[in-house]
Amino acid sequence: MSKKLIIVESPTKAKTISKFLGKGYDVCSSYGHIRDLPDSAKEIPASVKKEPWARLGINIDKDFEPLYIVSSEKKKRVKELKDLLKNADEIYLATDEDREGESISWHLLEVLKPKVPVKRMVFHEITKDAIQAAINSPRDVDMHLVEAQETRRVVDRLYGYTVSPLLWKKMAPRLSAGRVQSVVLRLLVERERERISFRSGTYWDLKATFAKDKQEFDAELFSFKGQRIASGKDFDAGNGKLAANSKVLLLDAAESDKLKVELKKQTAEVSEVDTKPYTSKPYAPFTTSTIQQEANRKLRFSAQRTMRLAQTLYENGYITYMRTDSTSLSAEAIDGARKIIASEFGKEYLPTAPREYKTKVKNAQEAHEAIRPAGSNFADPQDVKKALGEDEFKLYEMIWKRMLACQMKDAEGDRQSVSVKLGDALFKASGKTITFPGFLRAYVEGSDDPEAEIADQEKILPVVKVAEQLSTKKLDTFEHKTQSPARYTEGSLIKELEKRGIGRPSTWASVVNLVLTRTYAFKKGTALVPSFLAQALVGLLENYFTNLVDYSFTAQLEDDLDEISLGKSNRLTYLTNFYHGNGHLGLKALVEKGEETIDPRIVCGLEIGHDTNGVKLEVRIGRYGPFLTNGETRAALPEELAPDELTMERALELIATAERGPESLGIEPDSGLPVFLKTGRYGPYVQLGEKTEDYPKPKMASLLTNQVPAELTLDNAIGLLSLPRKIGTFPDNNEEIVAANGRFGPYLKAGTETRSLNLANHSPVTVSLDEAIEILRTPKTRGRQTVASVLKELGAHPVSNKKIQIKNGKYGPYVTDGKLNASVPKDKSPEEVTLEDAVNLLSLRADQIKNK
Repeated sequence: MSKKLIIVESPTKAKTISKFLGKGYDVCSSYGHIRDLPDSAKEIPASVKKEPWARLGINIDKDFEPLYIVSSEKKKRVKELKDLLKNADEIYLATDEDREGESISWHLLEVLKPKVPVKRMVFHEITKDAIQAAINSPRDVDMHLVEAQETRRVVDRLYGYTVSPLLWKKMAPRLSAGRVQSVVLRLLVERERERISFRSGTYWDLKATFAKDKQEFDAELFSFKGQRIASGKDFDAGNGKLAANSKVLLLDAAESDKLKVELKKQTAEVSEVDTKPYTSKPYAPFTTSTIQQEANRKLRFSAQRTMRLAQTLYENGYITYMRTDSTSLSAEAIDGARKIIASEFGKEYLPTAPREYKTKVKNAQEAHEAIRPAGSNFADPQDVKKALGEDEFKLYEMIWKRMLACQMKDAEGDRQSVSVKLGDALFKASGKTITFPGFLRAYVEGSDDPEAEIADQEKILPVVKVAEQLSTKKLDTFEHKTQSPARYTEGSLIKELEKRGIGRPSTWASVVNLVLTRTYAFKKGTALVPSFLAQALVGLLENYFTNLVDYSFTAQLEDDLDEISLGKSNRLTYLTNFYHGNGHLGLKALVEKGEETIDPRIVCGLEIGHDTNGVKLEVRIGRYGPFLTNGETRAALPEELAPDELTMERALELIATAERGPESLGIEPDSGLPVFLKTGRYGPYVQLGEKTEDYPKPKMASLLTNQVPAELTLDNAIGLLSLPRKIGTFPDNNEEIVAANGRFGPYLKAGTETRSLNLANHSPVTVSLDEAIEILRTPKTRGRQTVASVLKELGAHPVSNKKIQIKNGKYGPYVTDGKLNASVPKDKSPEEVTLEDAVNLLSLRADQIKNK
């Protein structure tokens, strides 16, 4: 019996496709690429090991020929594929239909060398009809796509393997440079520079509450005596003052109070009423970029997590291919959506004609449709939940709703504005009513609950007429401060990359993850904060490799790759120009020039400012990380100190603390050694004795989260140094009970039994044997919890002085000050949350409650 061998890149994909085919097919997986450039020296074949280009893996003098090898972990898989091929009459290469997938298929051909007919089958969804259609209309491997992918791979290799070693010599070991990675870092660093140079401005305004009969509405002061009142947009971010030539009226506290008193004597009168109808169109169906942005906003998913879940949904046949720039939809997709709209929402929500969306991205990704539920009969979200789980359900439901919304009628409503004159002051209020919700009934961007969001969008003003008098119920003054530019989140960063045309949506998730894992950036809440190391690295690249981190230059590469993929440009010409130069210095010359001209003493320093004696303070990038220095004294920098938080005042404090040296709390009686209170990268800690040749590793212990360094006593310190502390035997398993302070806080352990300690009730230093036994016998809480357990003590709120804790509640971890609760973001673990993060989360929650 004849056999057809179908090779895909994923075992899940293979399993799903197998369900749609008969006995005449073998469907197997290559598990991704079966060969690539060598990762280490041991992977380089002996035949070329002595070649000068062997470590680079690219023979530049031979038309940039790549050295491809089958890695040791893939050799077994290649043998299995060759064995399967022996029984096959035909081979179908069914890898993804983008450049990467085309490249995988080509590598399979090169390694397997099949003697039977080879066909390339492509599809953008894994349904029975799509698979059958792909089998019936195969094509050849597209070598233009393969060349485009190979060009990208070679460029990335040349960039990383020539620039990175230079960074090791001139700055610090283990640094890396990358074509897209370095540009992403530059975006983060430039935003941080804006925040560092930002100066806040202060302005005041008034808010009035007017009433007609019993209907009240708020209005804000717009102008006084015909002069517009200053707002945040009128300030210069560099000096915190009104922008030059500004003609607005800037109120201070005294002037606003005086105006309030004056206006209280006046009678409010309506001066203008305006009502205009509006329509709001639905959003286009998802692309790779927009799904990453929306999942980050709505579900708090990282870009990498979103793409992993989307891959699972695709390979299990629930959605179309998830790497696409296209917003176009097939007739099948539109018909499927319209059927559900008519049955779920009613025919009044169906537009007369289907909506069509045109892709705005030039030469969109080779998958030719938007991300949508697969097939013509979309799977119900609840079925996905049962089959795959909660996270996959959340992402699928979002895709399902967005698909329906994009084929529904516009939302319609009225926008209202009312101007109220109060003496010489003019107040303005605006409102909005929704007369027909249209697509909003199915999907509201950034909201989990469309019904609630529709209600939130409405602000209804009373019906008033010009010259009608109103009563003034309240008049308040408000102080405002201009805010520094917001840092990028994963979602807003991806939006910026898309806007600038940098990289491909399919690579953004991995690039952002790479930046976060290489200590170039860290998260504060959802914001991406560049480290001091990233600042120095970007400064070096900007000065010595200007083109390589130029936004337009990086974006142009994508256009050039597109030209190669269409057969309009030549791979060799592009690589020659990139490496050797063409009217500009090529990569080779830039690296050679950098070897000669880059001075580590300059590039490793970040100036903070000068003290009153003219002494320069700077952050320097050392072999073991950044540190602060004034030329004589070195001070450790807190682990997650953001560059914009290192003001001159803070820097002087750190230097002064370092100059005083460690504070001795007294002598530990058993050893006779002094006990020091110190501050390091990870916060305050105590240390027993000085580090010497004979005593190279003095004992250290971190403070408990409820301990304040200024209040720490010798007894407290000795107690900390006693940890981990053996308490006695746990009778239930005859194991030793140990009390310790770990990464996630204090805990008890007896064999495999562990329990966290609540510092409000017990300390690992003082907990007794009876107390420990009672705690260890307390069942671990799972599922619904009647009492929220304390996960972490963070300290006192800087304003209210209330104790802030992280607790584990019914719906997951949250921060609380005893009165107000705020959920911990899903992409952040409780142990990562700092006191500052908690204060920000509580502040945002307070604002949400106030606004609602």
